[in-house]
Amino acid sequence: MTDSQIFQLGKVTLYNRDVSDLYEEWPVPDVIISDGGYGVSGFKGDAREPSELREWYRRHIESWSRYSRPGTTLWFWNTEIGWATVHPILHEYGWDYIGCNIWNKGIQHIAGNCNLPTLKGFPVVTEVCVHYVRRAEFFVNGEKLTLKEWLRYEWERTKLPLYRANEACGVANAATRKYFTKDHLWYAPPPGIFARLVRYANEYGASEGKPYFSFNGATPATQEEYARVFPVFQGTYGITNVWNHPPLHNGERVKIPGSTRYAHLNQKPIRLIELIVKSSSRVGDVIWEPFGGLCTVGIVAYLTGRTAFCAEIDPFVFHMAVARLTEYDKNFSQQLLLLDDNVVEEVIDENAR
Repeated sequence: MTDSQIFQLGKVTLYNRDVSDLYEEWPVPDVIISDGGYGVSGFKGDAREPSELREWYRRHIESWSRYSRPGTTLWFWNTEIGWATVHPILHEYGWDYIGCNIWNKGIQHIAGNCNLPTLKGFPVVTEVCVHYVRRAEFFVNGEKLTLKEWLRYEWERTKLPLYRANEACGVANAATRKYFTKDHLWYAPPPGIFARLVRYANEYGASEGKPYFSFNGATPATQEEYARVFPVFQGTYGITNVWNHPPLHNGERVKIPGSTRYAHLNQKPIRLIELIVKSSSRVGDVIWEPFGGLCTVGIVAYLTGRTAFCAEIDPFVFHMAVARLTEYDKNFSQQLLLLDDNVVEEVIDENAR
């Protein structure tokens, strides 16, 4: 890979490559933020219509599933019909739907510039950013088990009676009623309880089956490894799934140098990307931006201390993204003012109007 194809600043790396060639190289993601094809022929390589998006995304979703981990969070940006078209593929490959968030751009998005007789419907001023989490799945003897099934399977392998799970967890009866039940009352044991369970099983369980509760087949799972099965979500009261934010027609919108034309058809606001980055990751976490565009995710990651890997296939857009990230680096202290707690208050104010 030549220097012109890669740019690194701190913990953020931008690639001018087809992301399909990079998934295997990138470290396991804690968060994936996808803003790819919308099925509107919006950029070179985009699907021509929403019906083509299933196959457009399939190879990417397959890679996301292969190289992510249980608990990885996915934010999937698209039109309403684009998301509805792709959702079955996401579900098929192990992504659990959490919720649909709506970016309401408001009336200024159309500003009267629409032909109602031609549209024969209400003007669209929204996009969706749909929240998914990679489900925990375990493959045992060719069979796929859920976390609920795997926990019970592992305990049964110890050949210990079920009631002793309560002793292992240090509870009266929660293990048998909650952690190992087969019915709808099940819930996963907290990480601290899981650690006690693992220690007990490997100390008192049948010697021929050890290790028990192992993710790699060689050593018992640790409390920290188990905790990562569950996604980060740090929501803020006052923020709902409707995000009122005007379209970018201000200084944040990137234009082609020497032109009045925008550099990217559908640039996302920094404030919305910050909202999802902060809510679903911690400082130092790994974020993938497979369809970088102007790499807004990379910029937010840089300003908030995350690690980001971003890919943009178009050389011109890639170099615009590099220039943009470089500019944010020059004004680092000033840009941080955009990314403080006042952002949350402003979004709440917008939602309250």
